[in-house]
Amino acid sequence: MEDQIYFLSQNLALLLIIIVSSLFALIGILYSIKHYGLSNYLTAGRNVETLSLTTSLVASALGAWILFGPASAATWGGVGSVIGYSLGTAFPMIAFIFLGTKIRKTFPKGNTLTEFIYRKFGKNIFKLVLILVIFYMFIFLCAEVTAVSMLVNYISGTPLWLTATLVIITTLTYTLYGGLRASILTDNIQFFIVITLLFISLYYLFFLNAANLSFEDIQANSSHLLSLQYIPNYTAGLTFFIAVAATNLFHQGNWQRIFAAKDNEVLKKSLLFSFIIIIPIVFFMGISGIMAVSMDDNVNPDLAFFSILLKDKTEFLSIIIIILAVSLTISTIDTLVNAISSIIVVDGKKIYTQSTQNNFLGLSKVLIIILSCITLVIASKGYSILYLFLLADLLCCAAVFTVFYGFYQKNFVEKNSMISILLGLFLGLLLFPSPDFSKSILVGIILPFDLFPQIVSSSLLFWSFLLATVGPVIVIMSYDSFKGR
Repeated sequence: MEDQIYFLSQNLALLLIIIVSSLFALIGILYSIKHYGLSNYLTAGRNVETLSLTTSLVASALGAWILFGPASAATWGGVGSVIGYSLGTAFPMIAFIFLGTKIRKTFPKGNTLTEFIYRKFGKNIFKLVLILVIFYMFIFLCAEVTAVSMLVNYISGTPLWLTATLVIITTLTYTLYGGLRASILTDNIQFFIVITLLFISLYYLFFLNAANLSFEDIQANSSHLLSLQYIPNYTAGLTFFIAVAATNLFHQGNWQRIFAAKDNEVLKKSLLFSFIIIIPIVFFMGISGIMAVSMDDNVNPDLAFFSILLKDKTEFLSIIIIILAVSLTISTIDTLVNAISSIIVVDGKKIYTQSTQNNFLGLSKVLIIILSCITLVIASKGYSILYLFLLADLLCCAAVFTVFYGFYQKNFVEKNSMISILLGLFLGLLLFPSPDFSKSILVGIILPFDLFPQIVSSSLLFWSFLLATVGPVIVIMSYDSFKGR
């Protein structure tokens, strides 16, 4: 793209990335020297206070995806997708108030969700959920690195592989050494940086630029995105709520922080505060997508937020965005890396009982480096991994009810649990759309489109997630009803 005009020079963009990422790496390493050990690595000594826990939960939840996802979804899914995205991201914080206190009471020395599942459901369900969780977090890792790399490339033309390499290396440097304790400390700092920069961006977007953006313009140019008669407002909203909420319930980074809380009172307060903080941030990021498409109906959905913010090609805002994106990405990557590592350390020995815990700590670091190399390759290619992300979401949806309903059931039969999850997967995959979202295994391949009403054929993703989630509910409830007779 010879004629491409960038907002910043590559040298300045690289300098910003190096400064921001190196600063966090240095802080993480220096802090970890004083707090080294397996307990700090896995659960931060189980003594994290309210402020630290709140900021860490929020910083970990708000990755670089918030700069792309909500706005992009809003350009076609309307205000319903914005509400669904916001509530889906925040809802797990409320759910964790009940689930988190329950697991801490039942399993006070726990480290992972899968550790609890092993004791509750048995080895087969444990292996299934373990694969699901690691796959989801790996896809999340790829998405974050790809997002920041593509953003920096958009702003400065910096090669994707260069940004990805710098971010991954600096984050691994302190995370693999300091574990959760280092991750929480850097999250605390990143939270205040992110909140400050987001406020600057939103102030510019909604106040300084208010003359060019109005509700009347949205009504005139994109009224369908606000209309109660616009079906995607409902289907997209429910889809995002189900998908995002389900996957976040399986996020080991969240469960680590649940076990790290000093006590249940600290946990409850932190989760409630996180819920309150997350909703408006994701909501306003989504609304920016509706504003962008109302100004230009040819806008690139993935760049909807930036198309408004950078329409004047301001260097200052470009710098703000790079610092914001790198901070968001690092706060999420260190969470994901530490989460995957903790699962390998704690749960690996359940599969390979002949090895020691120390061996697994070393093995986890080797595997993380291998996964990071794969992530680097994917990010450098600029692939869209939305489809894989959605597939990972589907897997979580199929398991979410069975696993967490089991929290409150004394006698849960492993066979029935497995059947319910597999049924959810089967039903979801039957309607899960092809990569071009035009058909599914059932609709358009096995059976012709004509046999299905338009609301089904035009909303395959929604019905896929709905059936994957509801199918296991029917199985479990039917079994409980039959058992009760």
